[in-house]
Amino acid sequence: MKIDNETVDKISHLARLEYENEAKEEIIKDMNNMLSFVEKLNELDTSNIEPLIYMSEEVNVMREDEIKHDISQDEALKNAPQHDSDYFKVPKVINNPK
Repeated sequence: MKIDNETVDKISHLARLEYENEAKEEIIKDMNNMLSFVEKLNELDTSNIEPLIYMSEEVNVMREDEIKHDISQDEALKNAPQHDSDYFKVPKVINNPK
């Protein structure tokens, strides 16, 4: 496969990018280099190679969730700049256009 102006135009339209003529020539050159690298990988014999599913044998070790009451509601509200008896008061950030 060879990258040409038409291919770059299609890709740049999809990506919503615009290129000047000099930049487009550089993009064509770079994309052709990438494709030639990938085509070089096709020369490798991978018939006896198992597919790689995971990059390592490590298992994700996570602790169990534990409910802890480190501070009470009153203690949390004590440092709030504005609050009522149960909740933090914050400025309105969403307007309801009706």
